[in-house]
Amino acid sequence: MSVPKNTTLVILAFFAIYVIWGSTYLLNKIAVAQLDPFMLASVRFSCAGILIFLISILMGKSLRITKRQFLNTVIVGFLFLSFGNGLVVWALKFVDSGFTALEISAQPLVVLILMYFLQGKKIKPMSLVGVGLGIVGIFLLVGQKEIIAKEGSLIGMLMIFACMLSWAFGSIFVGKADLPKNFFVNTGYQMFTAGITLAIASFAFGEKWIAPKEWESGVQVSMILLILFGSIIAFTSFNYLLKVVSPDKVATSTYVNPIIALLLGWYFLDEEITIQSLIAAAILLTGVYFITTTRSSIVVKRFSEK
Repeated sequence: MSVPKNTTLVILAFFAIYVIWGSTYLLNKIAVAQLDPFMLASVRFSCAGILIFLISILMGKSLRITKRQFLNTVIVGFLFLSFGNGLVVWALKFVDSGFTALEISAQPLVVLILMYFLQGKKIKPMSLVGVGLGIVGIFLLVGQKEIIAKEGSLIGMLMIFACMLSWAFGSIFVGKADLPKNFFVNTGYQMFTAGITLAIASFAFGEKWIAPKEWESGVQVSMILLILFGSIIAFTSFNYLLKVVSPDKVATSTYVNPIIALLLGWYFLDEEITIQSLIAAAILLTGVYFITTTRSSIVVKRFSEK
């Protein structure tokens, strides 16, 4: 069944996937300054998952799913959120939020290469150009002496790359997995189960759990924004847009999110934006454009959550 297209809602939805998702890097960076990464991500996704369940019930949606669907949501939640997002939050302890967003913008390149090796998918000529540009952009981005010299930066870069591989596996898995038909219910299970696995990881690593009343005011605000806006509103907007506009237009957030993250990190956290970073961003995002113009349907699946 088609969804009625409302111009105002479309504009607000694009604002959500452009600005709100782009700001999650800044919000996580602020929160991880006080909270341990897995604890932070666990609280965020557990709360978001519970809220989504409550909203689903109020909307009259059934939360009943099959055992196979539950297992698949656990797998997807782990790949996208527990591992994929949890390590990104951890990496933010070592690298700037803007740099993180730029490196992650190469995700379509990783998905394309992984599909080639795992599924034998032929890479089209335009995508090959994108892969080449993407590699050059990544090399320029991570090869900066100012960044490499920072303590822990190499660890942060490797963590982000591991997350990108996890997202790529998740993107491929989602394409064939039996998941709950209702995307809202599907997301609720992914987030809630990811919150549980992240809590287990947090305790396994001996992280310190701090009560919300002891959080700094900036951390409290960041967490509320991450739960309500980053995890619920932006994702709902994303799925709404997939129903009313073409996937290639939705995938434009791939280019906008890093720019928003760079500007917010520079403005609020005084993160440095080097000329080489700007050149790398231009080359990398151009490469992403060449890739997403031929594989937009795969690219948008990577956005199950940020």
